[in-house]
Amino acid sequence: MKELVFATNNLHKIIEVQQLLQNRYRLLSLSDIGCNHEIEETATTIEGNAILKASFIRNNYGFDCFADDTGLEVDALNGKPGVFSARYSGFSHNHVANNTKLLKEMLGKSERKARFRTIIALFTDNNNYLFEGLLNGVISYSPIGTNGFGYDPIFIPDGYTKTLAEISLYEKNQISHRARAVNKLIEFLNKSDYSNVNSPQ
Repeated sequence: MKELVFATNNLHKIIEVQQLLQNRYRLLSLSDIGCNHEIEETATTIEGNAILKASFIRNNYGFDCFADDTGLEVDALNGKPGVFSARYSGFSHNHVANNTKLLKEMLGKSERKARFRTIIALFTDNNNYLFEGLLNGVISYSPIGTNGFGYDPIFIPDGYTKTLAEISLYEKNQISHRARAVNKLIEFLNKSDYSNVNSPQ
C-alpha cells in the first residue's frame, strides 16, 4: 500500500481522511515521520496556511505530502472567523470556547448563512497543487451533538435539520467540505498515476 504524509497530528482529521482514502493510501502523520515541530499557521488566508504546512514538510523532511486548512465563514460576521477559526477565542484552540464566542456574536442575528471552506495543498518534488471543498449551511442557535469536532455542533448543512455533530462520520464524509477537497485530491492522484508519494529525496 502506498503511503502519503498528511501534515497534521489531529487524530480526528486523520480518521476522516483515511476513511475517504480507504485502502488506496496509508496516511502518515507528522509524528509518524518524526516531526515534532509545531508548524505555526501564520498566513493571512486559508490557502496560505495549507501551503505553509505542506511546504515546510517538503523542504525540511524531503517527503511529498499534503496539508489542509479549514475556515468557517459566517455571512453575518463578514466572513469571520475565517482563517482564524481554530484560534477564534484564543491560541488554545479550544473548540467549546470558539463555539461559545461565535454563538454570542450571533445573538439577535436572523441571517445565519455560513460555509465551511477547506483548502488542501499537495507538494511534490517539482510542483504544488490546490484543491478546494465547500459546504454551505446555517449556524444553529445552540450546540447540538457529540460527534465530529470544531464547529460541527453549531453547523447545520443545507438540506439537513441536524448539525454535523449529530450525524455519523460515514454520513459526514459523504457531504463535508474536507471530503469534497480530499475527493478532488484522490481524483488527481489516480488520474496522474502518482506512484512516488512519500519518497524522501
